[in-house]
Formats: sequence, structure tokens, C-alpha cells
Amino acid sequence: MKAAPSLRHRLLRHVIGPLALTWLLGVLIALGVARYFTQQAFDRALLDDAYAVAAHVQHAEDGGLTLGLTAAEMRTLLFDQNEAMYFAVYLDDGHLLAGHPGLGLPQLSDGQTVRFTEMPFHHQDLRVVVIARARPTPFKVVVGQTTRSRNSHFDRLLFFSIAPQILLLGLLALWLRRAIQDDVQPLMDLQQAVALRGAQDLMPVAVSGRTRDVQQLGQAINALLERIGRAVRAQKEFAGNVAHELRTPLAGIRALAEYGLSQERPEVWREQLRSVVQSQERASHLVDQLLALALAQEAREVLQPQPLPLDEVVRDCLLRHLPRADSLNVDLGARGLDVPVQVLAQRALLEGVIDNLIDNALRYGRPLDGTDARVTVEVAHDMQGGVRLSVLDNGPGIDDAQRQRLLTRWAQGPAGETLRRGAGLGLAIVAEYTRILGATLSLDAGEDGRGLRVSLLFPSHGE
Repeated sequence: MKAAPSLRHRLLRHVIGPLALTWLLGVLIALGVARYFTQQAFDRALLDDAYAVAAHVQHAEDGGLTLGLTAAEMRTLLFDQNEAMYFAVYLDDGHLLAGHPGLGLPQLSDGQTVRFTEMPFHHQDLRVVVIARARPTPFKVVVGQTTRSRNSHFDRLLFFSIAPQILLLGLLALWLRRAIQDDVQPLMDLQQAVALRGAQDLMPVAVSGRTRDVQQLGQAINALLERIGRAVRAQKEFAGNVAHELRTPLAGIRALAEYGLSQERPEVWREQLRSVVQSQERASHLVDQLLALALAQEAREVLQPQPLPLDEVVRDCLLRHLPRADSLNVDLGARGLDVPVQVLAQRALLEGVIDNLIDNALRYGRPLDGTDARVTVEVAHDMQGGVRLSVLDNGPGIDDAQRQRLLTRWAQGPAGETLRRGAGLGLAIVAEYTRILGATLSLDAGEDGRGLRVSLLFPSHGE
């Protein structure tokens, strides 16, 4: 496969080629104009000679016409030190009155009195002019001149016009080559810097471009390296979290299984299997939350917010959690879903927020005094024009000192530590998703000071 040309060569070809073609067309046009006006100057002198000859044609004594110049006077009149001059005077009937025999008479069109043309004469190329005169009686004068002088003059004009321009074009090409090399060099340096990078080196690349395009390319590459670095760190963090956090539940499952296998009583097997199921549920929940955190990292890069019906999303999430709420004897309900409400968000993140808040409320939001457990999802318009999504429970709640701590990873409240459930990631996931969605998260006491209210304030569409 033939290698593609370098950018420097392509730029040189695209600049020098059109420049040379433009120069050539300009030279041809200039030479054409110069030749035309040079020809006009020589033709004017030739026409003056023809009129001078015609001025000496006069009446003869026999009533005809005669040329009133001797041969010596004619040579003086038509003298040219560089060219040979020829002439002929023809009567109206075409007979030669005076001049060089064999010098042809070009034809004139009707009404035409002057005509320039070329013709051969004695193996020479002549530039001739023929004029028609009506007095004293009609006659024609033909004057011819060899073209060596005018051709030599044009050749010199051609040489002195083209030679300097070729030199200037060569100098311009050398200057363009150097200038293009200087402008392309930052691209080559950038290419070399990227090519020499190791797979683990994601530090920004130094950009020395003197043009905005090279600087923007370097900034785009560095932005890409930064995104790749964040993705790699997120993957490493996810892998480390999985390896660290799953080790304990998996070891517990194995210990429960080994203990059950060492026993012979069926009731012990049943108890151990129940414990295995609970441990598996905790491990599965932990994996789901770790995957949710990985989704947050990805969503930060590719999030495309779009208008979503918040009331419909909340209703779908409630339907998913109703069976579990019923099994736990928790009254799971909603308020404010009778009016359609839209927010700018991503559905996967919005559902993740609601699912985690409802899951946390079902896990830790049940009262300890034996009263009926109640979890409510509320959608309401804020006074500033935004939309507030809240999940309330009537459980033991969380004191002010611990609320901010629970938004960090692996932190659990008193209920979680007592029940030994979860991994302390639920509210951390909610906080991460909230930042990505551009909403505001707040933790407050529930209704009548009981339980916990977790609220997300979404800005209005115009903000």
C-alpha cells in the first residue's frame, strides 16, 4: 500500500501548484498585451511610411500617375537600419506603377482603406500594410517590412519578463517551504509526543503550537486523555471496591455452607441456607450499588438531559417496590402525582435516585416503637419555580450531625449499623446522581419531626 503524502508536501503542492498556474496565466496575459501594443507601435511606423509614399504619387504629363521620387530618395524615405523595406504602388486596374515587382497586393474589403497582414516575399516573412487613395486618381500603396527586429524585440521582452519572475517564484517556493515547515512542526512534535507515550501515561501533552488550530487540537487531545484517565480511575476504583467489599460476604457464604455441610440435622441446613440467601442478597445489593456508582462516572461524560415526566417515572418506581413494601408491611404511597410535572434529567439516573431513596426508606425508615411504617414519595412545585422530589419515612430518623457524613461512601447511620444491612452506598449514589443531574440534595427531619425527609430540588427549565 502506497504511503500517504505528508501534510507539508500536500500544503506545498496545494499552494505552489495554483500559484505557478496563476503566475503562468498572468505571464501569458501580460505577454499577449505587450505583444499587441508592440505590434501596434511597429504597425504605426509602417503605416506612416505607406502614407509618406502615397504623398509622392502625383499626375504625370501624359495624364496618368507617377511616383515623384528617385530610387535614392525612396531608399532614404524607407530607410531602416535593422529591417529590409519593400514597397509597391498599384494603379486602380492592378498594374504596377512603381516599386518591387512580385510584392503582392492584399485585397481590401468594401469601404476598407487600410489593412495589415503578413506575406512571404523572397523567402522572407513580411509585415505589410496596404492603403487605398482616391486622389489624384484611385491607387494603392503596399509597404512591407521584415519582422526580425520586432521578433527580436519581443524575444528580449519575453526573456526579461519571465526570467526574473521564475527567480522570484523559486524564492517564494523556498520561503513557503520553510514557513509551512515551521507551522507544521508543532503538529509533528505533538504526533511524536503522543507516539512516545506509554499506555499508563495519561498526563497532558505539552502543546507548542503557534496557531489556534494546533492549540485547539492539543486541548482536545488533553481533554480526551483527562476523560480516559477518569474512566481508568473509575474502573480501578470499581474493581478495588468489588474486590474489597465482596470478599466479606463471599467468605461468609462459604463459611455458612461449610458449617452446614459439617452438620447432619436438616433444621441446621435450613437455617444455614436461609443465612446463605441473606448473605447473597446483601452481596447482590452491593454489586448493584457499585454498578450504580460506575454508571454515575459514565453518565458524567455522556449525559444528555431531556425533558422527562417526573410523575410517570415516580409512578413506575413505586410499582416496582410495592411487592417488597407489602411483604414488609410498609405503607408505600405518593402525593402530587395527579398533575403532570416535567424535569430536565436522564431517566436512568432519575430512576436510580428514586429507587435508592425508596430502598433506604424501606430498609431503615421503619419505626422502632411498633407503629405502622409509612413511606411517602412526594412531588411538589417549589416557590422559586423548581420542582421538589421528596421521599419521607416515619422511622427513627438521623440527627443533624450525621446527615452530612451519610452522603459519603461506606458511611452508615445507626439503623444500618444495628441491622447490619447495606454497605453505606445508597445516599452516596443519590448525592452523586444529584450532582450530575444539576439538582440540590437536602436531608431534613420528616413530618412532625419524625423520620427522615430526603429532597431533590430540580431547577426550572429556564434556569
